[in-house]
Amino acid sequence: MDLLPISSPSCASLLKVLADETRLAVLQQLLEGPLHVAEINEKLEIEQSLLSHHLKVLRDAGLVVAQRDGKAVLYRMAPDAKVTRSGKAINLGCCQLSFE
Repeated sequence: MDLLPISSPSCASLLKVLADETRLAVLQQLLEGPLHVAEINEKLEIEQSLLSHHLKVLRDAGLVVAQRDGKAVLYRMAPDAKVTRSGKAINLGCCQLSFE
């Protein structure tokens, strides 16, 4: 039996990153627009250190970007993240992640 090649080697790694509910919740918040870390923390009500960990994983995956804003850090969806026109989904190439 021949196995079909995975269409995108990054697809499996992205799906692994997105398998966490907290990271999905962060992305859902950022689809609505850029937010400071404190604003994300306030909406999700999780420990700051845990949020920082999840944001780093999302940054490393290329899904979000951080920008220093005075003493705060502002997060937004990465320019390369293929957000759909509705702003409620992300096209991962191998599939579409919808928050509708």
